[in-house]
Amino acid sequence: MPDSRVVLYSRAGCHLCDEARDVVVVECERADAGWDEVDVDADLGLQARYGEYVPVVEVDGVVQGYWQIDAGRLRSALAG
Repeated sequence: MPDSRVVLYSRAGCHLCDEARDVVVVECERADAGWDEVDVDADLGLQARYGEYVPVVEVDGVVQGYWQIDAGRLRSALAG
């Protein structure tokens, strides 16, 4: 599992995932936080867990949002 504070669970061809990635990049750069992206379709367990909820963003193992990622909420979670 990734070692970064932020994990973006996504899948290929997902326009919401592209939008979420943009938010994650900006907010992680602002907070100087590392992030990883995980393709849920590469793992049957993740595929079953997240299904149609992608994108999903976690900070320190806690889900902060899915589908449309709120920059303010992510920023608050990173501020701790």
